[in-house]
Amino acid sequence: MCPRGIPLLGNALQLPTVKPWHTLAKWKKSYGSIVYLNMAGQPMVILNTKKTVEDLLDQRTSKYSARPHFIVANIMTGGFNFVLMSGGERWRKMRRASDNALGLKHTVNYHSIQRNEAVFMAHSLLGDPNNWRSHVERTSSSVALSLMYDSPLIQSLQDPSLLWMNSYIEKISATLMPGAFLVEHLPRSLSKWRRDAEKSFEENNVYFGKKFQNIKKQVKIKEIANCLIRSVPGLQDFSTLLVQKLSVKSTFSLWQGVPAHIILDLDGNYDDMTRAQEELDKVIGRSRLPSFADLKHLPYIHAIVKEVLRWRTPLPIGVPHVSTEDDYYDGYYIPKGTLCLANVWSLNHDLEIYGPDAEEFRPERHLDENGQLKDGLLGLSEGHFTYGFGQRICVGRRVANNTLFMAAATTLWTMRLEGVKDSDGNVVVPDVSAEEENGVLVRPPPFSITTTPRFQDADTFIKEARDEVVEENLARLDARG
Repeated sequence: MCPRGIPLLGNALQLPTVKPWHTLAKWKKSYGSIVYLNMAGQPMVILNTKKTVEDLLDQRTSKYSARPHFIVANIMTGGFNFVLMSGGERWRKMRRASDNALGLKHTVNYHSIQRNEAVFMAHSLLGDPNNWRSHVERTSSSVALSLMYDSPLIQSLQDPSLLWMNSYIEKISATLMPGAFLVEHLPRSLSKWRRDAEKSFEENNVYFGKKFQNIKKQVKIKEIANCLIRSVPGLQDFSTLLVQKLSVKSTFSLWQGVPAHIILDLDGNYDDMTRAQEELDKVIGRSRLPSFADLKHLPYIHAIVKEVLRWRTPLPIGVPHVSTEDDYYDGYYIPKGTLCLANVWSLNHDLEIYGPDAEEFRPERHLDENGQLKDGLLGLSEGHFTYGFGQRICVGRRVANNTLFMAAATTLWTMRLEGVKDSDGNVVVPDVSAEEENGVLVRPPPFSITTTPRFQDADTFIKEARDEVVEENLARLDARG
């Protein structure tokens, strides 16, 4: 089933470039589990149910794991972003390298980075809640650079690396919107986008070329600490490192919106915050900060992270797949070259999976009757659809989960998050349904919060921990000269 289009352009003008996931959700109700679109001659199918995405993107992954040719994005990245690669030997090589570097057995290597970043963010939020969003963005970029290059923790909100990373996310995200490919068919004389994309790639090469040379020097003199590069065979292969960078940044570009939504929910939902902090007191107490040794004993903190990734997915329409051969499914003919887009927003709010309260933020849906994490939710290993499907599932999901867990646990251990008060003394509760769009990525629009130490000496604990992180950072910089 499909909405009626117009001659030549088909449905290209009916799918809005602003928040298209809401239009797709309406079409799901009208047209069913699979929606066919004609995007100016380019066939596209929207997959709206757990069964359709599992049948096609998981069970038939060999036919549906390719990517469309994102011309603008590929120029910007030199074709090295393996998240966007269509397949082939280079993609398989990069996938193996990323699986190796970001796989389960290596996650422990990054615990100290994740813990330090969580401490620095919590200290910043407690002391400067007005700029909470900037502190979240700083943390995202700093984590990515530290994981990839063993870079020192970014401390300043004006650090050039932070500004560059945020600019990169904005540019690459805009090229992945449904319908963005239409600009690629303009005559070259009108193609300013091509010149801008080529310039962006040149700037990327200069920036990361310097990082690459620094890493080679550190390896040569054996000063490198735990980071992804230690896990990458063939350090001389700059293309491998560039791909690793792009895959890590792709993962942590998603990360930016998630802590923002955690703050958004807890700002207006004191029951969730209180339950999480009661769990922290029971497991950890108030004489030390959370550690990764506590991870398996804090199911409600995990449930909060899982629920935010479901309830307000940062990537509501996913990245398109493309069919590599003709196929038939449930009475539909899907020709080779068809774009296949998982309607992640609708999947994460499916009433048949999550129940009649699917629109509500309810972390306990991920817990069993004993308050422990469920082993998936109706066969979903993560409890949501945000990390993708089949061979294209996010390879950095375990590292991202750990980073989010530590950030949430450390922040909630340290402080209470509350809304600001208006002139009448009433707490201003932010609109949890509001969205700010950045290409295919979503985060809440700016809102104001207040933070207070959760108990006596909490501010002292987090300051001392933050000072230790800064001293460690300085020692590493001094050692490298």
